[in-house]
Amino acid sequence: MDLRSIGAVAEELGLSSSHVIPWGRHRAKVDLGALKPEGAQHGRLVLVSAINPTPPGEGKTTTSVALAMGLRRRGRRAVAALREPSLGPVFGVKGGGTGGGQAMLEPAADINLHFTGDIHAVTAAHNLLAALVDNALHFGTPVALDGRTVTWPRVMDMNDRSLRRVVLGLGGKADGVPRESRFDITAASEVMAILGLSSSLADLQRRCARIVVGRGPDGRPVRAGDLHAEAAMTALLRDALMPNLVQTREGGPALVHGGPFANIAYGCSTIVGTRLGLSYAQEVVTEGGFGFDLGGEKFLDLKCRTAGTWPRAVVLVATLRALKFHGGVPLKAVGEPDMAGLQRGFDHLGKHLETVAAYGLPAVVAVNRFPTDREEELEALRGYARGRGVALAVHEGFSRGGEGALELADAVLEVLGGTNAAPPAPKFLYPLESTAEEKLNAIARTAYGADGVVFTAQARKQLEDIVQVGEGKLPVCVAKTHLSLTDDPARIGRPSGFNVTVREVRLSAGAGYIVCLTGELMTMPGLPKEPASHRVVVHPDGRITGLMQGE
Repeated sequence: MDLRSIGAVAEELGLSSSHVIPWGRHRAKVDLGALKPEGAQHGRLVLVSAINPTPPGEGKTTTSVALAMGLRRRGRRAVAALREPSLGPVFGVKGGGTGGGQAMLEPAADINLHFTGDIHAVTAAHNLLAALVDNALHFGTPVALDGRTVTWPRVMDMNDRSLRRVVLGLGGKADGVPRESRFDITAASEVMAILGLSSSLADLQRRCARIVVGRGPDGRPVRAGDLHAEAAMTALLRDALMPNLVQTREGGPALVHGGPFANIAYGCSTIVGTRLGLSYAQEVVTEGGFGFDLGGEKFLDLKCRTAGTWPRAVVLVATLRALKFHGGVPLKAVGEPDMAGLQRGFDHLGKHLETVAAYGLPAVVAVNRFPTDREEELEALRGYARGRGVALAVHEGFSRGGEGALELADAVLEVLGGTNAAPPAPKFLYPLESTAEEKLNAIARTAYGADGVVFTAQARKQLEDIVQVGEGKLPVCVAKTHLSLTDDPARIGRPSGFNVTVREVRLSAGAGYIVCLTGELMTMPGLPKEPASHRVVVHPDGRITGLMQGE
């Protein structure tokens, strides 16, 4: 297909050519000088989230792209501000992360693969710090470091279960200090989180310096700044901090920048990318990864708290098949008629709508229509939404692009219009002055419907250590399965009478939050028995297909 020149895309958004740095034919970096002061940002922010998905996903990114395209067809200057895909899911279970069908980001293959090198830059900066940690262990300088306390892992942008636990430094005295360590996927790196939450190069360098890598012999935290690592890390990340400009399949602008996972990290695109969109667009469509219990909560309590911004509305993506799944219908049968299973799944949707309301935000339910969906089942869902007084729109962005998302665009514009006189004010689930345990309980009870949070002995000790070094008032980031409101992926629907167990607590001082790992969630995923990489085809003319589901 023919794509617009990236210069024309930038011009539509109102960007000066002096701020646009072409990165090939159809990609560009946008200089941070294009950012307008916060008071000059007038765009309306729309957060796209979802109910808990089935393992294949429910088309949240497809919906985000379709909505931006539908708004553009209504004459609005709209931009999608989304995350960059990680190679782990691209070659793992889900395939590419650029939408689907006619609601796609382009150039899709480039975005899904190496793009502009941002994720590789994060990998390099993270592993530079890891090398400096082991160098300090080897030479005992520039700071004394107890190797038994080192917490800083290495990362790579690929699913590889064999690297979850490794032993380093084997071979002899010249080869380093033997110790146990691990690899995480790059999307779980604290450096990725820092990139997304930084507002400038100076802020990026300050955050890198604050990273805690271990303890000294005296028990005090050793930070990246003690290893003189922050400037070199920032040098590697300099270009990566600039937002990436691409386009939708219909030629509208899209800002694709940053890639933290939502089940492990905070799951949103960058602050500078969002600020850039709000500086030039009338509507900015952004998303939080996975369900509202993960990406939505973290977008609001972590990203918005840091950025000083707040959405006007939430679009909650649902599919009939996911609602049936949460109603107890086996995954292999969710495409079949089952009105009873569908109606049982309404309780799951209702919990997410309650959580959206707890933040004081209006919601629009966006139903991503599949070819197997039946009109009588869609009408039952419409009736449920009417009964709750919630706007609902069915869209067919996958098959019809922006034309198939006009109903959704109109519903969103109507809800946004109702907020113009009194935009929603920030309403977080917890104040920063609360203890970490109080914050976790607030999230678990409000966003998950849990009775509360319990800690393993190890997690309790780790949290006490964090409080002891003065970092206990940071917000919290819960690493949890995306398949359930609980920490057990098998508990579908709207469970009750459960606690969430925190098994490990990690300090991300540079990112500015405490990570609480629950359940069996891994920070280094593994590939499935039949990886998505098996579908990839490189054609004689260089075209790449098979990166997307169903392609």
